[in-house]
Parts: sequence; C-alpha cells; structure tokens
Amino acid sequence: MRARVCTTTALHNHMLKFLSALHSQRPHVKQKKDKDSANASIKDFLLDISNIVPDAARKFLRVSVLKPEDVLEIFLGFQFESGKIGIGARKVESLWEIFKWANEQDKGFKHLPMSCEVMASLLVRMGMLKEVEFLLSTIEIQGISLDGHEIFGDLIEGYVGDGQLERAISVYDRMKKRGAVPSMRCCRVLLDLLVQKKKILLAFRVCWDIVEMNINFSNVEKSSFENVIRLLCRDGKIQEGRNLVKKALVSGLKPSSLVINEIARGYCEKNDFEDLLSFFADTKCTPTVIAGNKIIHCVCCYFGTKRAVSFLQELKYLGFNPDEITFGILIGWSCHEGKLKNAFVYLSEMLSKCLKPRMFSYNALISGVFMEGLWKHAQDILDEMVDQGTPPDTSTFKVLLAGFCKARQFQEVKRIVCEMASQGFIQLSSSEDPLSKTFMVLGLNPLTVRLKRDNDVRYSKTEFFDNLGNGLYLDTDLDEYEKTVTRVLEDSMIPDFDSLVMEQCGNGNFRMALVLVDEADWWGQKLSLSVVSILVERLCSSRSHIKAVTKLLVKMPELANQLDPETLNLLVQAYSKKGLIYSGKIILDGMLQQHLVVKNETYTTLIMCLCKKGKLKKSKDLHGCWEIAQRNKWLPELEDFKALVECLCQQEMLEEALQLLECMLAYNSNLGLDIFSVFLEKLCVTGFARVAHVLLDELLSRGCVLDRIAYSHVVRGLCMEKKFSAVFTILDNVLAENLAPCLDVSVLLIPQLCKAGRYEEAVALKEIGLREQSSDSFSLHSAVLRGFCMTGNIEEAATLFQDMLLKGLVVDAEICNMLVQGHCQVKNLRRVGELLGVIIRKGLSLSISSYRNLVCLMFSEGRVLYALNLKELMLGQSKSHDLIIYNILIFSLFKTRNSSLAKKILDELQEKELLPNEVTYNFLVYGFFQCKDVSSTAQYLSSMISNELRPSNRCLRTVISSLCNVGELGKALELSQEMELRGWVHGSVIQNEIVEGLLSHGKLQEAENMLDRMVEKCLIPDNINYDNLIKRFCSSGKLNKAVSLLNIMLKKGNVPNSTSYDSVIQGFCTRNRLDEAMIFYTEMPYRDLKPSINTSGMLVHAFCQNGRTAEAEIFLISMLQVGENPTREMYCTVVNRYRLENNLKKASELLQVMQQRGYEPDFETHWSLISNLRNSNDKDDHGSNQGFLSRLLSASGFAGKRGSKAKLG
Repeated sequence: MRARVCTTTALHNHMLKFLSALHSQRPHVKQKKDKDSANASIKDFLLDISNIVPDAARKFLRVSVLKPEDVLEIFLGFQFESGKIGIGARKVESLWEIFKWANEQDKGFKHLPMSCEVMASLLVRMGMLKEVEFLLSTIEIQGISLDGHEIFGDLIEGYVGDGQLERAISVYDRMKKRGAVPSMRCCRVLLDLLVQKKKILLAFRVCWDIVEMNINFSNVEKSSFENVIRLLCRDGKIQEGRNLVKKALVSGLKPSSLVINEIARGYCEKNDFEDLLSFFADTKCTPTVIAGNKIIHCVCCYFGTKRAVSFLQELKYLGFNPDEITFGILIGWSCHEGKLKNAFVYLSEMLSKCLKPRMFSYNALISGVFMEGLWKHAQDILDEMVDQGTPPDTSTFKVLLAGFCKARQFQEVKRIVCEMASQGFIQLSSSEDPLSKTFMVLGLNPLTVRLKRDNDVRYSKTEFFDNLGNGLYLDTDLDEYEKTVTRVLEDSMIPDFDSLVMEQCGNGNFRMALVLVDEADWWGQKLSLSVVSILVERLCSSRSHIKAVTKLLVKMPELANQLDPETLNLLVQAYSKKGLIYSGKIILDGMLQQHLVVKNETYTTLIMCLCKKGKLKKSKDLHGCWEIAQRNKWLPELEDFKALVECLCQQEMLEEALQLLECMLAYNSNLGLDIFSVFLEKLCVTGFARVAHVLLDELLSRGCVLDRIAYSHVVRGLCMEKKFSAVFTILDNVLAENLAPCLDVSVLLIPQLCKAGRYEEAVALKEIGLREQSSDSFSLHSAVLRGFCMTGNIEEAATLFQDMLLKGLVVDAEICNMLVQGHCQVKNLRRVGELLGVIIRKGLSLSISSYRNLVCLMFSEGRVLYALNLKELMLGQSKSHDLIIYNILIFSLFKTRNSSLAKKILDELQEKELLPNEVTYNFLVYGFFQCKDVSSTAQYLSSMISNELRPSNRCLRTVISSLCNVGELGKALELSQEMELRGWVHGSVIQNEIVEGLLSHGKLQEAENMLDRMVEKCLIPDNINYDNLIKRFCSSGKLNKAVSLLNIMLKKGNVPNSTSYDSVIQGFCTRNRLDEAMIFYTEMPYRDLKPSINTSGMLVHAFCQNGRTAEAEIFLISMLQVGENPTREMYCTVVNRYRLENNLKKASELLQVMQQRGYEPDFETHWSLISNLRNSNDKDDHGSNQGFLSRLLSASGFAGKRGSKAKLG
C-alpha cells in the first residue's frame, strides 16, 4: 500500500532533534565520557587510571600537590603497563589531564623531561596530535630540555599517518631548528607521503637532510630514498637527482639499477647523452642493460647507428655489457638505414658472444634482405631462426608474405600461406585462394588486387614470369600495392610496441600485453600515453589484473596525472572492489587535486569498501572520503544505497546514514516510501531496531503513512532485540490501520503473544494471516502451536494438532517435536508415546532436543529400558548424530547417579569405534565426580588431557577442588602444572583452592611462587577474585603479597571487597606502617567501600600508640564528616593519650565532643583529669571566670539539668 510520505524539508528540520533522541536510544554504543577539567579534581583522574597503575594512583590520592617526581612515577608505571595490555584512549586522556593539572597547580612547577617524553609517546599512539603540539609548546615556554627528540619524530609520524602533510613538515622544520636529528624511520614515512603527494621539492630537501646525516640505510629506507630520485627524474629535475646520487655515494649508498635507469631515461628524453656518460663516469656506476639499451635506441633514433656504435664503445669502457637486445637494436636500425651488411656484422658479433637473437632481430634481417632485393636469402634466415630455437610467429610470416609479394614470388607466397594455415596462425579452407588470403593478411583488398596472365605476344604488361614461363602482371594500383608491402617490411625492422600492445589488447590477451610493456623497456622504447591509457582501462574492466595496473603506475608514476577521467574513475573503482583502498585513495586524491570529475559510482565503491574494512585507521579514511563525497554532491543509486546504509550502520555511523537518507529523499521524492523502508530495514538488521523505532514514531507523528513492509522491518528488528512490549505497540498500530503484517512477522509474533498471555490476539493474528495468505495456513497453525507449547498449554496444543490433522494439513517433524517436548515438560509420557507412534508411522525424525527431553523424562520415571530402546531408534536415523546421542545418554545416567550403566554405555561406545569428544569426556569427568568415584574421575581427566582435549572450566574446577578437599594436594598441583604447560587459564576457584591448600600445609613460599607464575605466564582471567587469599596472606604476615593480589584484581577489572582492604589496613597497623595503612583507607570510599569499625579503631589506636595523637583526632573528625560514628573506645583512646601527654586542653575539648556524641567517659578518665586540675590555671578563652574544673563538671552534666542521661558506650 503506497501513500504520501513526509517531505524532505520536514525531516531536515527535525534532524538535530532526532539525532539527540537517537543517541539516547543507543546505550550499547560506547559514548565518549565528557570531563570538565575545571570541575574535576586530580583524584577523579587518578581514580580513572587506578586500574592500570593501582599502586601509584592510590599513593597520591591523599596528596593535594604533586611533585615532578610523583608525576614521573605515575607515568612510568602507566607506560610499563601499557606495553603489556591494550590501553584505551580514555585512560590516556585522564593521564593527560593529570599532566595539565600538575603543570597548573603551581607557577613554579616544571615537568621532568622523561615525563614529557612518556606523555607525548602515549598521546601520539592514541592519535591525540593536537595535544602533543600543546605539550611541545608548553615545554618550550618552560625551557624544559629533552634528552632525546623522539617526541618530534613521533609527532611527525602521527601527522603522516593522518595524511596531514603540512603539519608534519611544520614539525620537521621545528625539529631542524632545534638542531635535532630525526630518526630514519621518521624521515622514511615523511618521504613516502611526500612522494605520494608529488611534493617533489620538499622530498628533495628531506632527502638531502638525510644524506647529510650520514646514516646507514636499511633496504626499506633505501627504497624511499630512491623513490624521491625517480620522482625528480620523472619531473625533469635530472640535475637534482644526479646531485642526490653523488651525495649519497659519499655516504656509501650506491644507486640501484632502478635509479640508474630513471636517470638514463631522463637524460635520453633531453637528448643529453654526453652528460649521461659523464654521470656514469663521475659516479663510477656501471650502466645497466636497460639504461644502455635506452641510450643506444635513442642515439640511433636521433643520430643514426654510426654514432650509436661510438656510444656503445664508450658504454663498454664504463663497464656496460651489451646483451642480445642491444645488438637487436643495432640490427633493426641498420636495416632501417639500408645498412644490411652492418646488420649481419652485429648478428655475427651477437652469436660469437653466445647470445640468442630475438625474433624482432630475425624479422628485421628478413625485412632487410627483401628491401635489398635479396629475397632468395630470406629462407636461409628463416632456417637459421628455427635452428636457434626461435620458431616464427605471425609477425615473421607477415614479413615473409610482404617480402615475397614485393619480389613477385607468388609461388613462395602460396607456400608460406599454406604453412601458416598448417601451424594454426590462420584458417584457410580448400575453396579459398591463398593469394586472396595473403592480400587480406597484408591489409590489401583482394578484390582490387588480381594476378593476371599477359596474353599479349609482346608481353607488354608482363612484370614477372612463373615457373612455366607465363608472363604475369598485377592488375591493381601498383603505387598503393608497393606502399603497403614496403610499409609492412619497414615496420618490421624496428619493433613498434605501441601497435603490438594494442593488438594484444584487442585480442583480450592482457597477459601478453603486459609482457610487451616490460619488453619495451628492454628495447629502450617508451609506450605512448594513449596506448597505456587503453591498456589500463581494459585491465580495470577485466578486474583480474589490478596488481598489474599498480605495477604500471609504479613504473610510470606520471601516468596517474595523464590518464583521462573515465579511466581514472574505472581505476579507483577497480582498486576498491579488490580491497586495495590505499591505492584507490591515492588516485582519488590526485583526481581531486586536478579538479577532475569523480563519478558517483566511484565514491560509492570506495566508501563501501572502507565501510567493510571496519578498522580505526580505515574509519578515519572513511570519514574523510565521506566528507569529500558530500561536498561534491555525491548520490548513490537505490541498490547501492541499500548496501551503503547497512555498511554505515555496521560502522555505527548513524549520523552519516541519516545524511545519506536526507540526500536520497531530496533527489528521489517519488521513491520516498521505498527509501524509508530500506533505511528502516538496514537499521534493524544491524542492531539498531530501537533507533528504527524512534524514526518510525517520528515519521508517524509527522503524518507519514507507511505500508506494512516498513512496519514489518521494525517488528523483526525489535523481536531480535527482545523488545516485545514495543513490538506489541507497533502491532496494535498496524491492526488499527487495517494493515495485515507480513506472513513471516505474524509467524514470529504469534508465539510471543502466547508467551505474554495474549492468546486471543495470537489467534486473531492467525485468522488475519489466513485471510491474507490462505495458501500458507500451515506456518500460521504451527506458530500458534509453538506458542501453546512454549507456555505449557499442551492440551490446547494437542487440540490444535488434531484440528490440523482433520483439515488435512501435512504435519512435519518440527511440529511433532514441539509437541513431544511440550508433553515432556508436563511429564505426560503416554502422550509422548502416541506422538512417537505418529513420528515412526510418518517416517519423521525425532530431533536431538526432543530426544534429550524424552531421555530425561524416562530416567526420572525410572523407565531405563525404554530410554535404551529409544537410543536404538535414534541411532538408526543419522550416523552423524551417534556420538551426540551417546553423550545425552551418559549425561542423563550420571544425573541419576547410575555410574555402572554409564560404564556399560561407554563400553558400547568403544565397540562402535566412536571416539569420545570434549563433551563426552567432560560428562564422564563431572559425572564420576558426582558419583564420588575419584579414581575414574582422575582416569578420564588424564585421558582427556593426553588426547589434547581441553576439559571444561567446570571440570577442572571440580576436580581440583575435590582433590584439595580430600587432602590430595600433590595431585592438584600436578594437574595445575599440566594446565600451565598448555597455557590454560587458572580461574578464581582453582587458584584459591590450591593456594589455600599450600597455606594450610605451611608452604607459604610455594603458594607465592605459584601465584607469581600465574602472572608471568598470563594465566589469570579477567575478574579474578583473590579476596580470601588476601586475608590469608595478611594473617600470615605477607602484606606485600596481599597488596600485589589486590592490585591484580583491580587490573583485571574486579574491585576487592571491603574485608580485603580491612585486612591490608589492619596488617599495616600491626606493623606500625600507618602512612601506608592510610593510603588504602583513603582509597576505600572511592571504590564505594566502607571500612569496618574495627579497622577504624585499630588505626586510632595505632596513631596514639605511635605518638601521633593529633592525627588520631583528625581521623575521628574525618569519620564524623563522612557520616561515620566513632566508638566510645576510640574517643577514650585519644583522650587518654592526650592525658598521658599532659595536653589537658586537648583532652578536655575531645572529652566534650565525646559527650556531645552521647558517650559517658569512665571514672578513671574523669578522676585523672580532675586530679591534675590543681596544677592548671587554664581559663576560658572568652574571659569567663569559670575554671577548668567547673567547665569539666558542667560538661560532665553535674552542673546541668538533673536527671539527664548519657550513653555509657
């Protein structure tokens, strides 16, 4: 049903509000935590990193000022831990806030250089590059001197990774001004980006800096350096490239063959051959074969073979070793110049060097002899060619045809044509004229070229005679004829690689075309841009030679700037479809720099590829590409829109998806309903059904009328997310609009309606579905039946089943199995038996789930024999399920503690040669343990491990606990060692049981060693619980170990309980390490933990005992401030200590506070204070005449209202 859809403008105006609602509907999407650094305290940031560096964080929770050494301690600890575990950006942000807070706490504060370096490296790792810039500015202002300059290098690498070239160069320049030397890695990544962006002069400057540093190059760095030289040469800056090579030679860096070839190519294009020779002489570089051949070809082309031979001698003097192609070039050009004798001299020299002539050389020689009229020698050259192992191809035969035609040797022509046909180069039927075929091969029209006999007795027209003496002549345009055959011969002297490549492209033989591209280099030739463009276009279209395109662009980097927009668009699309995102993005960037038109399809293909990658780095590229596409008014096709929305939702880029929706609606208003439907569907299939629900409600509130398809998408999604209350609301709306849900949605909803107790609605929905889809009534009946079974309404389900049978509906195995499981739940074994009869009669299969439920019911009813017979029935159904069937039977037997029968079943399993799997062994181990058969438990556990199967955590936990409980600690340790060897994680129960056992046997050191091994081998799971062990180690006097375990718990994401902290604090108090005790005491409230009253009392007592009475009083006050009520004993302890110190004023004041809290001091304390009053002349601060005794008595209640009562404790 189609209806009007709300306008794009209305949706656009509501977009911001909707996005806000969208975020509120996404609790499962991790949102960035906003921190207001102005309001947050240093404690907030320390607490945030306390699960990374708990020791350092808690140490400074009590301080109000951080020293530079304190900050360094925190940072070094953080850096050490970050090397072992992955650290999220939020933790580094908190560390950065600590850095800034420390810097701002005091104008005279100055961070240590090492702190700055650690902070910068962490910021760079998280991509927080602006923060690194701020850090560098700060330390420069403060005059902090860094030992190294890694910060600058890291920052440059960070900017390069983000593609921010200008910023990278800016930092590089700052680094140079400071006299710093960048690392080779830093320079390499910078050079690679400069080359990619074609920033030639900047690349040259950085290269020059590198060479001046006189650093040894690795292979990777050497490659980056040489890429710059090649880029300079391609841009015509040969002198700069030459200077770099000379500079590098001083540092011991010899240029590679690629660099030599590029410089040679550059000089050749300028026809500056003398300078090229001086380059080889100055640098003492031996000319490569490609460079030498390039020179010889170019000199031949511009100055002829005579001068080329002269250059060849000079090249030989420089170490050049000519190859068969070098001589081939000279042979071709000699033939071209008509110097056939010289050509044969070069052939002779080539053969004397045991070089094998190429086919192009033979073709040139054959053409040469024909051009000189020496056609009789052509066959000799052909024979020599075959003898040398170079069989002729089409090009050779074409030369022979042209030559014999030129010599009017048509009998030879016929022979050659027949030979070509026999070798499969052409097709020649018996009815075809060989000469006509020849003329076609040569490009002549066989209808206009005819061979005729001269019947004139004077042979006035005769041009030549045949073997019988007949005078013959050609009836054609002889000038055109001669031009054609001569052109064939001349073109064969020097290989035309442009034509050859085009020919192979036309034939679709791209592999051969690429071989010819490489061959052109060896022959010193350069392919034309038009030919390479066509080749690239064809390669992109084939989609099977994309890597070859990449090699072409590496070989010819200038090509990317010269290809036409159509080819470039094809290239980006081809790269993207092959997953070569980096290559595609480079081409796209070049297109944008040249302001070329980028097609919608190109943006679509690249964005979809980026979406599918789904990595952080790719995500940055995705956002960048998305913004560019949006600026250029990109709009995908509807089918691409579907795929794109799904990709964007998978990347959680919902705002971008909404932008795309808006654009699609703006330009496709006639497809509004389809677009909305697609958008809702993709939101739902990617886990954003609640977002789709919000959008659906918004559309409805704006008067949009949607069809049932749109509703159905949202319902399916919400069902997947188990949001059935929202589903029922949508269903009510759908029914109110007189719409019938899609069949699959009705089938999905009916069981859920039953589950919610809405049976009438379920039945009504079934009836609606039957009216709409009467042909598919079976699935609707099945849905209702499933709903009844799910809710335990088995009788209704059975009635419906009978109704389906009466209506002639063919019931399937799924329905029968649902009923079996339902009757098993209500323990109706009789009905189950009836259903089994139906299943057997109809040849249906009993599902594994039904079998499992039925076996459990039979064992609970004591029908063991029935269960065993049922096993035989199941074994006959499918061999693939045999082991599963036995596993279920073993599990059920152990559940009823029937271990003897389980052993018999196990014997049967072995008779059938079924190998037990992990499930089997786990059932055996746990089952025998439940039956208290310890020996069998240990036996099967040992067998399982020896078969390289990993027991379940429950089995390991159970066995080790059992061994420890029965005093078999040694065996438990042996099993633990096996686990260690295999790298199996030790859970909380396993570690606690073994360590508790060791401690109980007085093996304290062994217990510590085992826990240390767990850390060293990374065998500790997340959320480990050491609470009991912390208490045990505290009571054993191993406080350091207890603290270590407490820290491990925090690092693994589990907060120890208050008892653990109490134990640690009390342990420190016992040893008079009060400062450390207070560190842990201070940490507890931040963990939402409350110290016990005993812990607080012990701290007060320890403070007083150590003469720190004032701190004890402060502690009492802090307890009151947080709502804690100190005990009478705490007050008395502090008062008595003040009294012993003869600090009567403090004693009196605290006594008053104590009494105000409702506590009555004991007689001894009272009397002690009164007895010392005679030595006291203390008066009230307010000038009162009331003496100390009066005040004391008054405060004690003697001068107050009579009958008042006070607490006695």
